[in-house]
Amino acid sequence: MNLTKRIALTIVALIGFLTSVKLAFIYWDANFNPYALSSFCSINDLIDCDGVAKTTHSQFFGVPLALWGLFLYFVFLFFTYVDKIREIKIKDFRIFAYFDVFKHPEAYICALGLISFLISMVLAGISIFEINKICVLCFFTYILNLLIAVIARPAGENPWSVIVISTKDLIEGLKVKKYAIAFSLCVIIAVAFLTYTTLSDVMAPQMKMHKEMQQYSSPSGEYKVGGNILGEENAKLVVHEYTDYQCPFCFVLNTMMQRAVSELSGLKVVHHNLPLDMDCNPMMEQQMHAGSCLMAKYAIAAGMQGKYWDVNNLLFDKEFQGEKDMLNNLKNIKGLDIEKLKKDAYSREVAAELKKEIKEAIELGIDGTPAIRINMETKVGIMPYEELKEKLIKAGAEERK
Repeated sequence: MNLTKRIALTIVALIGFLTSVKLAFIYWDANFNPYALSSFCSINDLIDCDGVAKTTHSQFFGVPLALWGLFLYFVFLFFTYVDKIREIKIKDFRIFAYFDVFKHPEAYICALGLISFLISMVLAGISIFEINKICVLCFFTYILNLLIAVIARPAGENPWSVIVISTKDLIEGLKVKKYAIAFSLCVIIAVAFLTYTTLSDVMAPQMKMHKEMQQYSSPSGEYKVGGNILGEENAKLVVHEYTDYQCPFCFVLNTMMQRAVSELSGLKVVHHNLPLDMDCNPMMEQQMHAGSCLMAKYAIAAGMQGKYWDVNNLLFDKEFQGEKDMLNNLKNIKGLDIEKLKKDAYSREVAAELKKEIKEAIELGIDGTPAIRINMETKVGIMPYEELKEKLIKAGAEERK
């Protein structure tokens, strides 16, 4: 490999590596840090790196795509310098002679770049047509993958031939016992690791939440209620929940509480809005969930028509591309006067009610969502359904007979 090509590959691979590091931090903040501020590449409903990171498509076999990217760019760098590495000596002994099996590193880099670019195009399609959000940093790495393939392409070879060369080298290498054993060990370790990450979802809370939701939710929506009251109007146990309509764990709590009401008597749930949106929440120093204030106003306005929980559930169940899209979905709620809803949502009365709910939450020391208040005890965050149900029973609710 000539010096110019080696320098070019090094620069591009390092840029990709550093971009993947940034994506890993974005993924961490989006999924594990409820108080993290929006990243610089979450600009609007379409350009939203954080939104993409929160979806179940942001990982593969339980491993964040950002970490797959880190591994890929490390491999690119390794093959860029493998011919230099295997010549390292201690006295007259080549300590990395084991790497002599890698005969055509340029072909391997080109082949991996092409394959990763094709996978990137699939991911781009999912992002645009299914998630309806774009991660600009992700798309940047897709371009880098193709650029690496172009730079690394051996003279006189085409895309198909580099894949053939790489495959032949792999087959030839596996004919040698020591390489076959090493390859088998790597495969076993990789399978074991990916099995663990897939089953435990330790790095993929989106998948864990999705699986847990199946335990206390149903596709038919049998727990969903309508009207303005959730539970018994004169119940002896009144539980207060505080949520943001763009908070995924709030969606979980919303469904859990409706299931609890279906299974327990003597229980009433009162919903309070706590949007983590600078437009209405004075607690917010930087923007987190832009648009959630407006969603809260529509829910409160729906209560004026006796449709609070109908709208509440729709706002949690759907992702909207702006106010127009939200209103188009709200039209599907039977008996809801959309024109009145729009007028009420922008009324002083609704604004005052939202301000009051936010103020009460702040005075109670609630600084995040979801939060739940049972008697005088407040808990911020989500808990397993069975644990929640047990708390409700201890607080005074009873199993339905």
